[in-house]
Amino acid sequence: MDLFSPLTVGDLDLANRVVMAPLTRLRSGMDAVPGTIVAEHYAQRASHGMIISEGVFPSAESRAYMGQPGIVTDEQVEGWRAVADAVHAQDGLIVMQLMHSGRVSHTDITGTDRIVSASAIAIDGEVRTPDGKKPFPVPHALTTDELAQVREEFVAAATRAIRAGMDGVELHSANGYLLHQFLSPASNRRTDAYGGSPEARAKFVIEVATAVAEAVGAGRVGIRISPAHNIQGVLETDDDDVRATYGALMEGLAPLGLAYLSLLHAEPAGAFVQALRARFEGVFIANSGFGKLTTKEEANGLIERREADAVAVGRASIANPDLVARWQGGHPENEPDPTTFYAPGAEGYTDYPSLPAA
Repeated sequence: MDLFSPLTVGDLDLANRVVMAPLTRLRSGMDAVPGTIVAEHYAQRASHGMIISEGVFPSAESRAYMGQPGIVTDEQVEGWRAVADAVHAQDGLIVMQLMHSGRVSHTDITGTDRIVSASAIAIDGEVRTPDGKKPFPVPHALTTDELAQVREEFVAAATRAIRAGMDGVELHSANGYLLHQFLSPASNRRTDAYGGSPEARAKFVIEVATAVAEAVGAGRVGIRISPAHNIQGVLETDDDDVRATYGALMEGLAPLGLAYLSLLHAEPAGAFVQALRARFEGVFIANSGFGKLTTKEEANGLIERREADAVAVGRASIANPDLVARWQGGHPENEPDPTTFYAPGAEGYTDYPSLPAA
């Protein structure tokens, strides 16, 4: 077994185990409709065993960034249909990551009258708005009734994604966004059934996953987590609490039969991550590359040692649309240009050369 062997992930059959990681790119304009350039970008990378899209907002209130795509309006659904069709025309698979920003946003971005989170605790820092940098606002703490509404927004978004032709959805419960905000005691100070103990803090994430799996089929639903990543004010610094919280989360997710667990951690082969993998009892996608470039050697080692079933790759996938062919043939790689990661337009997005032109 190696990176280039096939893999069944829930209802999906992957040609190889190189997964394109979800990567914020901000190319969808003010209307949040993914256009021709987005379809081209993903179609170029269709030789990956599976593409996981950038984070897509499921409701206006959940938008994190200008230029981020949504899956709320009919126009956005049609935009994603064109993306899915372009990827499928190249025999690829694409899963949409559903991302609710929670408090990682500003009303100047969402156009709504509030920002929401697990608790009324603002991020210490500034957010880039259309009018420049501003302090992160204090979010509204979602009521129990409002949690049910947010859960249904995830369900509706997942249903629209499948209707648009996407092969599945991934729930973004990592990197400090809303679902992650419920898991951390730093951002979740609730005193109701969704706060306090590790089990209570995991409750909302499990409920969302359960509802989405029931709506579109568990075999088309994955989830992404990043324990102790400590980003965007979502701090998880107590090792015992982290183990208890994510253990409770795995206990709640395991019976659902989700397609996969994608886990971002600096030590994917370590005892903590492997213990979570064992409790999940399903396909495990490892991702260690948030702060560094994932190499072929690292990725293949994880597969060959059976420490992961697949590997999510970020920067190398940005710079190499034909990454699988390059890795399989031992060809040189293009270098990613970080200055174009979040810039508009084709530069650093669709203009990286493939092998025949390299």
